[in-house]
Amino acid sequence: MTRKSRRKSAEPVAPVPPVDQRRKPAGARLLVLGGVALLILGLVIYWLIGKPLPVAVDPEKTAKTATYVGAGVCKSCHEAEFKAWSGSHHDLAMQHANAETVLGDFADARFRHRSVESRFFKRGDKFMVRTDGADGKLADYEIAYTFGVYPLQQYLIPFPGGRYQMLPIAWDARPRAQGGQRWFHLQPDEKIDHRDPLHWTGIYQNWALQCAECHSTDLKKGYDAASDTYRTTYSEINVACEACHGQGSAHVEWARSSRAPYGAGDKGLLALASRWKEAWSFPSKDARFAVRDKPANTAGMNTCAACHARRSTLSEVRKAGAPLEDSHRLAMLTAPNYHADGQQREEVYVWGSFLQSKMHQRGVTCMDCHEPHSLKTRAEGNALCTRCHNAAEFDAPAHHRHVVGGQGAQCVNCHMPTQNYMVIHARQDHSLRVPRPDLSQSLGSPNACNQCHTDKKPAWAASAMDKWHGTAWRERPHYGTTLQAGETRGIQALPALLELAAAPATPAIVRATAATLAQPFASPSTLPATLALLQDGDPSVRIAALGMLAPLDAPTRLQAAAPLLGDPVRGVRIEAANILADLPDSAIPEYRRAERQAALQDYEAALALDADWPAVNVNLGNLRLRQGRPAEAVAAYQRAIRIDPRYVGGYVNLADAWRQQGKDAEAEQVLRQGLATLPQAADLHHALGLLLVRQNKRDAALLELAEGARLAPENAHYAYVYAIALDSAGRRREALVTLRGALQRHPDDLEILGALVSISRDAGDRQAALRYAKQAAALLPGNAELAQLVAALEAR
Repeated sequence: MTRKSRRKSAEPVAPVPPVDQRRKPAGARLLVLGGVALLILGLVIYWLIGKPLPVAVDPEKTAKTATYVGAGVCKSCHEAEFKAWSGSHHDLAMQHANAETVLGDFADARFRHRSVESRFFKRGDKFMVRTDGADGKLADYEIAYTFGVYPLQQYLIPFPGGRYQMLPIAWDARPRAQGGQRWFHLQPDEKIDHRDPLHWTGIYQNWALQCAECHSTDLKKGYDAASDTYRTTYSEINVACEACHGQGSAHVEWARSSRAPYGAGDKGLLALASRWKEAWSFPSKDARFAVRDKPANTAGMNTCAACHARRSTLSEVRKAGAPLEDSHRLAMLTAPNYHADGQQREEVYVWGSFLQSKMHQRGVTCMDCHEPHSLKTRAEGNALCTRCHNAAEFDAPAHHRHVVGGQGAQCVNCHMPTQNYMVIHARQDHSLRVPRPDLSQSLGSPNACNQCHTDKKPAWAASAMDKWHGTAWRERPHYGTTLQAGETRGIQALPALLELAAAPATPAIVRATAATLAQPFASPSTLPATLALLQDGDPSVRIAALGMLAPLDAPTRLQAAAPLLGDPVRGVRIEAANILADLPDSAIPEYRRAERQAALQDYEAALALDADWPAVNVNLGNLRLRQGRPAEAVAAYQRAIRIDPRYVGGYVNLADAWRQQGKDAEAEQVLRQGLATLPQAADLHHALGLLLVRQNKRDAALLELAEGARLAPENAHYAYVYAIALDSAGRRREALVTLRGALQRHPDDLEILGALVSISRDAGDRQAALRYAKQAAALLPGNAELAQLVAALEAR
C-alpha cells in the first residue's frame, strides 16, 4: 500500500487543522499574557490589483474533447516504444490474477503472522487465500488482481460496494539467494486485529482510496458518499501510453490525416522528447560538469511527479504536463515524512527529494537518467553519472576515497543512499546530496557513510572527511538547520524561516516548506514578507504564502488573497478560496466574485473526490463552519466518525461545532463517546477538560486536563492550559511545577515562559519572573514590549 498507517499519512487536500488540535502561535499567547504586541511594520497591500483541415488547432480546446484510444492503437505507429514499455513496471502495475501474472506460491502454502495462519491455495483456476476477515474469523477469499511485480507483488480481493482490499501479506519476488521467494507481512511490527481500521479489510487498505490512481490509466475513483460505494473505472488497467502523454484521439486523427500542423508541434498530445543525448555536453575537455544547451521541457517531469510524489489529489481532470499543483497538493519537507535535512524518511516517492537536488536546479530531468518506456537507466553504474560529471575527476579514488570497483566507489551509494519501504523495497534518495555526517550529529538525520559503516558513529565519518577535505565542508550552510528550528524552536525560528523562504537560489520546495513552518507565527508584521511570496513564480510557494494570511483580519486577507483567486494553477486558487471562505459574497469585489465561486467549486470538488477519507470530511466541516453553515458542518464531522470511529479529529471538531452553537451537552456526549473508543486520546481528554471548565466543574476538569497533558508531553500547550487551571484553582505550587517540567521539555516555548512570568510575579517571586522574562526576551531580540517588561521587573 502507499501508506502503512493513517498515523503516518499525509492528510488529503491540505486540511485546515482541527479546531482544538491547532497549535496556536506561541509568541502570540505570550504576548497576550504579558500585555505585549509585536510591532506592526506596516501593511503593504497590493492588488493584482472527418479529415482535419491543415490549420493549427488549439491544444486547450482539443484536450477537453480528446478521448483515450488505448496502447494497442499507439503500437501501430510506435512499435519500438511499445516494445520497450512491454514488461516494464508500468505495464505490469496492475493485472488480472491468472496463471501468467501471479508470482506467489499458491500450492497450499501457509504463512503465520502473530495468531493468524493464512493459507494460499488454488480452487480450479482461481487463486485463493484463507485468512482472517472483517469479523476476525477465517474465511476463503478469491484473488482478483495482482498489484506490482518486483521486488514484491501484492494482491487485491473484491468486497461488496465496489471495494477492493489489499492483502497485508505480499509475495517477495526477489531471487531466493537475496531472501526472496517467500510470503511476508507488510506490517510485521504492528499488532492489528479486525477491529482496527488499519486491518486489511478496513478503510485504510482500500485500493480506490489509497493506490488505484497511480496503477491504472484514466482512473476515476467513482466514490458515492451517499451510498458509501465505489464505481471505479479506468481506460486501461495498467500505466499505459496515455497515462503520460494524455488522451490520444486527437493525435490519432492527426496521424491519419495529411499530417497537418498541430499547435506548436505537439501533434495532439504531450510530447515527452527529452533530447537526453544532445542536450548535455562538456564545454571543454577539462570541464568538471556538462551543461545543458537550453532550458529543459518540464512538462514531462510534471507528468512523472503526479505519481512519484507524496501528495493528495485535487482533481481527476488534468492536462498532461501541467504543474503538479494544478491537480495535486505536494507534501512539504516536514516530519514525519522527511528527516530534518530533507532526506526521505517515510514513503515519499522521490519527487520531493529530487526537487531539492542540484541536478534539478541545473536542468536535469527524469528522462535524462531514465528511459521513459522501459524505465531502465540510460547507463549502468557510474557510467550514468559520468555522462555529466567528468570521470577523470569524479570516478577516481581521489574523489570517492574507496577501492576502485567496490561498493564505496559507486556514486549512488554515497549520493543516493537507500531506505527500505514495504519491508524489502530499497529506494534511493533522489536529493543527490553530499554526505553530511556533521548534520547527523546536530540534526539527527542519517548519512550515507554510516549506512555502510554501521559499526561506526557519525563523529568517525566526519573526522574521516576532515582528513580528506579539511574542515571547510562543515561550514557550508544547510537549510536543514533552519527547517529543524522551525519545527522545534517556535517563534524564535521565524526570522530565519522568512529569510529562507525568500532566498531565490534555494529550491522552491525548501522555500515553500519554510513558509509553511512560518504559518503558526504569522502576524501583521510578517505581511510584507508574505506579499512578496504571494508573487513567487513557484505555485507551492504561493500556496504556502496564502497559509500565512490565515491569522490576519478579513480586510487584509481579502486584499492579499483575492488576486490569486484567478491564479493559473488550480491548487493556488483553491487555497485562496479557502483563506477567504468566511467572507460573504458582499465583501468580495464584484469583479472577483465569479473567480471566488469557481475556486470554491474547485475546492468542494476536491473534498467530494476524497470524501472517503475521514480527514477530508473534517475539512469539509471546517469549511462549512467558516461559511456559517453549522448544520452541514455537524453532518460532515459525524460522517468522519462513521467512516472511522477511531479518528480523533472527528470527535474534537464535532464537539467544538456543538460548543459554537451553545450545545455543551451534545459536545460532552460526543467527547465521552470518543473516549469510550479511544481512552488514551490526549486531544479528547483536553477538549473535555475545557468543556468542563466552561461548565464550572472544576475538579472534573482538572482531572481531564491533567490526563491530556500526561498523555501528550510533546504538546506544550496542554501543559500550559493544565497549569493555568491549577493556578486558578488555588494550586499555584503545582502549577509552577507543571510549567517548569514543561519548560524543560520545551525550552523555547513562549507560552510556557509567559505563564511562568505571570504566575511567578503573582506569587511574589520577582527574581524568577525576571529570569523567565529575560529568557523570553532572548527568544525575541529587539522586541520593545518585552524589553519594557524586563525593565519593569528589574526596577521593582
